[in-house]
Amino acid sequence: MNTQDTKFGFTNFAEIWNGRLAMLGFAIGIATELLTGHGILSQLGLM
Repeated sequence: MNTQDTKFGFTNFAEIWNGRLAMLGFAIGIATELLTGHGILSQLGLM
């Protein structure tokens, strides 16, 4: 069995999608801050 066939763990496939989703989350966080005028921590009730 080839380890590259699996889609679990630290594979190139998983790391590419982790990076894409992290960039998407960061962009959404910045957009939310710009639209509401409040930081992420204050929106979560931590500040």
